[in-house]
Amino acid sequence: MDSKTEMADRDFSLEFVPLEQRRGFWSMFFVMMGFTFFSASMWTGANLGSGLTLSGFAAATLCGNLILGAYCGSLAFMASKTGLSIHLLSRYTFGVKGSYIPSFVLGFTQIGWFGVGIAMFAVPVQAYLEQLHIQCSIWVPVVIAGILMTSSAYFGIRALMIISVVAVPAVAVFGGISAFKVFLDNENAWNILKNFTPETPLTLSAAVALAIGSFISGGTCTPDFVRFAKNPKNAVFTTVLAFFIGNSLMFIFGAVGGMFFKTNDISNVLVAQGMLIPGIIVLGLNIWTTNDNALYTSGLGFANITGYPKKYLVLVNGLIGTVLSVWLYNNFCGYLNFLNTIIPPVGAVLMTDFFLFRKQHYEDLKQVQLPAVQLSAVAAWVCGSAVAFIPWGLQAINGMITAAVVLIVFKKIFPEKSDSGNPSESV
Repeated sequence: MDSKTEMADRDFSLEFVPLEQRRGFWSMFFVMMGFTFFSASMWTGANLGSGLTLSGFAAATLCGNLILGAYCGSLAFMASKTGLSIHLLSRYTFGVKGSYIPSFVLGFTQIGWFGVGIAMFAVPVQAYLEQLHIQCSIWVPVVIAGILMTSSAYFGIRALMIISVVAVPAVAVFGGISAFKVFLDNENAWNILKNFTPETPLTLSAAVALAIGSFISGGTCTPDFVRFAKNPKNAVFTTVLAFFIGNSLMFIFGAVGGMFFKTNDISNVLVAQGMLIPGIIVLGLNIWTTNDNALYTSGLGFANITGYPKKYLVLVNGLIGTVLSVWLYNNFCGYLNFLNTIIPPVGAVLMTDFFLFRKQHYEDLKQVQLPAVQLSAVAAWVCGSAVAFIPWGLQAINGMITAAVVLIVFKKIFPEKSDSGNPSESV
């Protein structure tokens, strides 16, 4: 990157975030809370609520968030200590060209979720407008949402912070009002919750697997945001706290909605309670906080591959996600879940290399000569992904453990032969 590019790139797509550009606790906390305010997590909450007793729900939520917090907190530590995104961290472990693998998988997946998120907003909004006898094409809310969400991702981390500061309190307040109204309108609500017996019970291990799987792939992108934290302590604390508060709220809202209103989305619950406008607002803000983060990290991923500035790639990715949103919503969720299975081993490989082999230290990205491909990391990721597809136990955890073990074994047996290709030029 030349000096002009560096001055223009306020998101530091291809370099570390300098200390003078780092942010304090509250900025990072709201960004991470907005990141965890994910509508799909409410789907998980509804499934947990219908398959568990109240104590089982609490145990599954606690265990799931402990594991997610440990995983994402470790990545947050790495990001804040180095100031690097997940894609630049991958260069040290996978090699410069090897890092294209996690960047493509993460970037492609996040474009897909961006498109799905737009349709998740547009489809119910069209239905709500019909209740008001307003007819409009599905493409009207699709285009409006696509433009707004792409814009915030284009303007970078500052815009993400502003959206999160607005959205997080709004979703929390309206969600809390909705939950309180459930108990206010139904004097037996607490007894129903306390004595609930699921028709099709979930085992605790299956419930924990659901809780982990709901966000572990997205959580792998944590470094893209908390690299702006002032220090590792703030990065880890805000990340873990956000998962315990944000993820738990999403699960609770989803469980209450599923139990009393047969829906897994707090916006639908608000509409059912006679609060149409708050329902639309909460739906939009809830999806927006996740979608702009998804598009932001996809831009960083493809910037790592192409070398072009993130902000321009965000526009391209946003256009693709918007145009394909309805199709993605109807056809792509299964494929995205397939991709989500192969993402957690990426984080496991990075953490194992950083904490065990690098001793929490990377050389300056602009000065170090990195190999093109690190075969040990690629092999560990492939093995971890393969194991994660086997339907037993906690699949994501199985894949991560396998990836870590394979990397350790490969590096111990073939410490020199694990690297392939000539050293690359520094960024």
